[in-house]
Amino acid sequence: MIEIKNVSKAYVKHKNVIENMNLTIEDGQIFGFIGPNGAGKTTTMEMLTGILDIDEGEILIDGINIEKNPIEAKKQFGFVPDSPDAFEKLTGIEYLNFVADVYEVDQKTRFEKITKLAKGFGIYDSLKERVQSYSHGMKQKIIIIGVLLHNPKNWILDEPMTGLDPKASFQLKELMKEHSKKGNTVFFSTHVLEVAEKICDKIAVIDKGTIKFVGTCEELREKWKSNSSLEDLFLKIIEE
Repeated sequence: MIEIKNVSKAYVKHKNVIENMNLTIEDGQIFGFIGPNGAGKTTTMEMLTGILDIDEGEILIDGINIEKNPIEAKKQFGFVPDSPDAFEKLTGIEYLNFVADVYEVDQKTRFEKITKLAKGFGIYDSLKERVQSYSHGMKQKIIIIGVLLHNPKNWILDEPMTGLDPKASFQLKELMKEHSKKGNTVFFSTHVLEVAEKICDKIAVIDKGTIKFVGTCEELREKWKSNSSLEDLFLKIIEE
């Protein structure tokens, strides 16, 4: 479970980027986080993961405060950032082994997971090549594989499908579904509203640092008394 309680963040004094945010992502949910560019999605995720300090409020990962106990909190999640930055001088397999070492994944488990995931994402034959030679999509895949190696209970994914080919995107969506069915949490941001509509148990719409809606797509349609697509409803919320 991920809990965001009364969280605010400002980059400039007296001008909040995130305004008094309250959000709970329950276990067993795929939770979509949607909003226009500059709405505060990445800022929220960087506070969730301890990259950015929180100005006000608190964030709990499975009951562990990300600021007061950052190491323990970070053990509870895997994070895919919006930019697939890895150690580019390493080969793919060196990078994955490095990540596995950090999270103390044993040799048998890492071998099985790397093999399964790399083959599933179609980059197994490229693991001995340097990451700097990878395309954007391949870098995204290697980052995702690294995040999943230690089997984190909570997945925090910032635009995870950007740059992925259709097969890899499908594979990731299936992994997200499997993960949530086991009682785990998936919290991801996306601009692809069709994906959010199809796989999310709940969504949150954010605009200008403020949560405008939290609930299911059905609840959103009931609120607007409309059978429109999530894309159409999203545009109405933002315009309002």
